[in-house]
Amino acid sequence: MEHTRGEGLSTLAAALAHARSARRPGPDTPAGPAVRAWPGPPRPLPQAAPGRLDLRTLLRLSLAAADGTGRLRPAPSAGALHPVDTELVVGDGCSLPPGRYGYDPLRHRVHRLGRQPGGTPPGVTAELSVTARRTASHYGHRALPLLLLDTGHAAAALYLAAHALGSTAVEVRLDGRTERPLAAVHIPPPTGRPAAARPDTVPTACGPVPEGPPAPLPGDVPGGGTRSPSAEPPGPLPFGPLPFGPLPPGEPPEGRGTRSLSQSTAPSWRPPCPHAVPSPGEPTPHHGVPGLPARPPSPAELLSRRSDPPPLHGTPPAHALSAVLAAAGRAGAGELGWCAAVGEPLPGLVETAGDGTSLGRRATGEARPTLAAWAAGQAWIADAGAVLLAHGCPTDADADLVRRTHLRAGFAVHLAHLTARRHGLTARPVGSWQQADLGAALGAPPGRDWVVHGLALGTRHADEENTT
Repeated sequence: MEHTRGEGLSTLAAALAHARSARRPGPDTPAGPAVRAWPGPPRPLPQAAPGRLDLRTLLRLSLAAADGTGRLRPAPSAGALHPVDTELVVGDGCSLPPGRYGYDPLRHRVHRLGRQPGGTPPGVTAELSVTARRTASHYGHRALPLLLLDTGHAAAALYLAAHALGSTAVEVRLDGRTERPLAAVHIPPPTGRPAAARPDTVPTACGPVPEGPPAPLPGDVPGGGTRSPSAEPPGPLPFGPLPFGPLPPGEPPEGRGTRSLSQSTAPSWRPPCPHAVPSPGEPTPHHGVPGLPARPPSPAELLSRRSDPPPLHGTPPAHALSAVLAAAGRAGAGELGWCAAVGEPLPGLVETAGDGTSLGRRATGEARPTLAAWAAGQAWIADAGAVLLAHGCPTDADADLVRRTHLRAGFAVHLAHLTARRHGLTARPVGSWQQADLGAALGAPPGRDWVVHGLALGTRHADEENTT
């Protein structure tokens, strides 16, 4: 990724157009080292004194590998290739002395790189960049959006870990203006009790986070979006008009046809389920932070995050799907549109209605088989209970917008994933999308509204399918 602020369509946007094309990647190439070769000797992360930011636990809950291969981590990554590199700019009030450090997520160690810049605020700023070779080794020309999405997921993992430790005034930079760093997360010293010490959090028996790598969780799998050559059908994928369109005012659910996506005036609609949609009186996001769930995450929640293996069957209840859409919309900060594809008995696309608590029907018809074709031919998506979609980033987007929308999509899907798990859903991020022009499929001008990221959802996953 040799791009900087202000570049035009000749570089980053051209690479994105290539990634969105139907052309398939070639054979795998060497991924290179899994960790950047930081200079100097590795240093352990010391235990934090009272009142100081515990960097050892912060990084364990967000970026550290949970096994010797480095594949299993709190943040997902396409193909479990984990291209994100982290530099820590440490100020006062932390468990490390002030300075600049490179982080090794495999060994959970840091390398001192030098002094901190003048004016460094208290706390730590995690600066995120990527080694593109790792992802390109498997995904080839499709790597660009995956690199940005992975960075957004890593930023969200740091954001959640900070809140779990009681640091609430977290600042996240996802403006897309620079490549190095692509994103930055500033975490001040804690001002509240860690989530593990609060009575309103999920009970956990994990106790203090250990110095060494924790054992992999049963059934855990690496991040979503893995391309499997056997999953793609031979020959060109059958792209074409989708068999669904927006639902005009007053049309019954059985209506079909492709119509202009110029407004969303359909009445509110709820998938059939025995549960009620959340009422307006339910808790608002914690401390008003966009996208953060009403209850701060606990260490146990963050360490148990996983991308569930397909298939992901079972339509999510309306209240759960509404909560996931709302979480994604808040965390997306207006940079993207959000909807979800659902299946029978009323297949179509749904989105958050104007009241913010119920589901509005955006389009009618079965979309999941086409989404499966668009998502690198991953056939299991056609049978997923629902598929959350982030969409936007037009073809003529400049470099800043390309970076910003993809970073924000990864960040928002990560928080939506946590919300899904809290509602008992299975979930798997889906990051690789080809020819996924959602707007054109709904009758709008082409090239304006592309699928950027996805989160497949269900109520049961492969392990349960084998035992029920």
